[in-house]
Amino acid sequence: MKFDLYKSIEILERTPVVIEQMLTGISEDWIANNEGGESWSPYDIVGHLVHGEKTDWMARMEIILLNDNKKFTPFDRFAQFKDSKGKSLIMLIEEFKALRKMNMVKLRLKKMESFDLQKTGIHPAFGKVTLQQLLSTWVVHDLGHIAQIARVMAKQYKTEVGPWVEYLPVLTRK
Repeated sequence: MKFDLYKSIEILERTPVVIEQMLTGISEDWIANNEGGESWSPYDIVGHLVHGEKTDWMARMEIILLNDNKKFTPFDRFAQFKDSKGKSLIMLIEEFKALRKMNMVKLRLKKMESFDLQKTGIHPAFGKVTLQQLLSTWVVHDLGHIAQIARVMAKQYKTEVGPWVEYLPVLTRK
């Protein structure tokens, strides 16, 4: 599928609701456990999404559209481990919902044309990237973390499914 801003917004607007439905009102074991080692729990993932809403997508869009200096500030992919301390999952989800709603309003108000999507910024690792690539990445990032939450939760029953593990790739793929 070719990039379409309004199709992208369809996904971006729904992500907080999907995560809220997946995680609200369930046992702490589903929320706090991870895949082992230094992997992330659903709680960690929501904290990461909150941090991204504050410091990544919209900030980088503004750099591309408005700033003379097109260099992006590096994104701290692990900031949630300090930023989320002391917050409940419900608090993080509510914060994510509010930030995303505000960001979607700002995104719609930009009334971008196709030429705006070809404007560029400078990513610290990738170099020159377009606004279209940034916005496409935002959508895929959301979908990837929804899938990650489902995978982390599924793996909590990996040993419980017995021989069916062979037919459940969510349990064997990273």
